[in-house]
Amino acid sequence: MGAESSIAAGRAGRSSTERAPIRVMIVDDSLTVRAVLSRIIAPEGDMTIVGKTGSAENALAALAIAPADVVLLDLEMPGMGGLHALPKILAAHAGTQVLVVSSLTEVGAEHTLAALSMGAADTMLKPRSGEFDQHYRTALLQRIRALGRRNWTGAAAVPPIAPPLRARNKRGGPLEVIGIGASTGGIHALCMLLRNLPRYVEAPILVTQHLPETFMQVFAGQLELASGREAVVVDGATPVESGRIHIAPGDGHLLLRRDGGVLLAGTAAFKAPSGCMPSVDTMFESMADVAEGAALGVVLSGMGRDGLIGAERLVRAGGNIIAQDEASSSVWGMPRAVVQAGLASAVLPPEKIALRIALHAGEAAWR
Repeated sequence: MGAESSIAAGRAGRSSTERAPIRVMIVDDSLTVRAVLSRIIAPEGDMTIVGKTGSAENALAALAIAPADVVLLDLEMPGMGGLHALPKILAAHAGTQVLVVSSLTEVGAEHTLAALSMGAADTMLKPRSGEFDQHYRTALLQRIRALGRRNWTGAAAVPPIAPPLRARNKRGGPLEVIGIGASTGGIHALCMLLRNLPRYVEAPILVTQHLPETFMQVFAGQLELASGREAVVVDGATPVESGRIHIAPGDGHLLLRRDGGVLLAGTAAFKAPSGCMPSVDTMFESMADVAEGAALGVVLSGMGRDGLIGAERLVRAGGNIIAQDEASSSVWGMPRAVVQAGLASAVLPPEKIALRIALHAGEAAWR
């Protein structure tokens, strides 16, 4: 066990009448980084550091004694390393969220996306010396709160009243296009969904995932492995083909249009209401305009409300929206927005969303 591990803090039970602080563990082989991250987190009244260690092996031993809500994990460390330890960290305590803080988030798309597909909720670049400024501090604390608050419990908390599901819009024709939007925690959910999607579902799939442009080609390869389907990053007027996944580039929105009888996916760069680039809203809106009731939208884990405006347009046009459920979401922000607006016809974990999509795709043939 590392000498810095603060085990006692993790032994304290959560109060039944108030929300306990978010329990954070810092795992990084750099003493300087551990010290700087500690100085950012320690003053926050809604957070407590339950452990600091320089190796994945020590982190796993510490987690067995002091569970953490959020683990800040470096990928490059001696010994086991962060990437190999990630599945073990996630299995150590139900509900633990991993925020990868590593220099590889800038130059190592393969490692970073591998971590995200394995269940890491989000990533941040580990700044070089002198770059731990106020902007970085704010961004780090925002991510920790978004990930850690999903585990807040307490008898005094009044569970929200679940809004009723929207009656599903029905259409006689086949499903023409599926659009999937995701952000924080969404890559893991998306891979799970695609692994469970039956091969007989041939409707083309559009994907908008909040990621940097430099990650997109690696992301496409990752989706191909998960789905067994060809995946392409949209560039210019890209034909939308059955059985293929079409991905929004990191520097533009994915827009669906029809040229004669042919569906095409294009890109455009403009400020979306959500502020996201690419935006799920713009993808859903274009689906509503082009495919109307033959379109199905899916909203997976993510912070914020991107997708809500587009989902409203899609439902008005006769399409349907499925949302990921809270229990399986790393951050139930984007799905919550469409659920609370009464737009979702189903709220399910990713593997069951896959089966619900298959139901939508097959209904016309069953009539």
